[in-house]
Amino acid sequence: MPSDINPVTPPRRKIRPRPVHRGKFALRMMAWVGLAFLHFPLLVIIVYAFSTADKSYVFPPPGYTLQWFAVAWQREDVWRALTLSVQVGVFATLIALILGSLMAMALARRKFFGSSSLNLMMVLPIALPGIVTGIALRSAFNSMAIEYSIYTIIIGHATFCVVVVYNNAVARLRRISPNLLEASADLGATAWQTWRYIVMPQLASALLAGGLLAFALSFDEVIVTTFTAGQQTTLPIWMLGELFRPRQKPVTNVVAVCVLIMTFIPIIIAYWFTREDSQVKN
Repeated sequence: MPSDINPVTPPRRKIRPRPVHRGKFALRMMAWVGLAFLHFPLLVIIVYAFSTADKSYVFPPPGYTLQWFAVAWQREDVWRALTLSVQVGVFATLIALILGSLMAMALARRKFFGSSSLNLMMVLPIALPGIVTGIALRSAFNSMAIEYSIYTIIIGHATFCVVVVYNNAVARLRRISPNLLEASADLGATAWQTWRYIVMPQLASALLAGGLLAFALSFDEVIVTTFTAGQQTTLPIWMLGELFRPRQKPVTNVVAVCVLIMTFIPIIIAYWFTREDSQVKN
């Protein structure tokens, strides 16, 4: 072929600008609207905790003050209810950590007859409506002639706190590579050494996150507590009773803000741990 003939070059395609993704913008706006809808009542409670109105909700508030925080601080009934709620939350969380972790270790990797049913039964207490759980517990306590006290509240709260710990623990155990356990056994480690140096370090953050979430759920639980408390008054039950007293509404809002802070902190810490786990997994 003659060397002076140039090859025919194909015509260049015109690069069109990419269209703006309006769908993503709409989804973001819907997400922000949903978040605002969920958190607007919390904002109202915070605003009225500083309001000078002492009987009714007036918008906008006529003024702002810190006097209701001082009034709530001096109320002995608030401190009694707060102490009871903390005690119930701590003991219910400890029971949930023990039972939830043991059930997770039994069901995480072993398949046997009835294991699927046991998994369903473990998740069932938190899936059922709280009123159903409360009625069932009250009927059981009455049939066994058990007097209502702090122990019945702890048992009632532990029924759904176990589920939170179990879900976190079983998810973590299923992500642990079996090669690590086999390598530990090949190197001569005992079952206790494998648990201490391999399983527990990877399970610790999941148990911590589950325990924090369990405490937060127990601290602000109302429905199950109503059926299992008897004469005991936890902080959410106290707040529910104070809502019917017009002069106590500002104090109730102050206590609600304190409850919001006390439940928000463990939830954020638990989210931080679970977020780290998801980033490592990805």
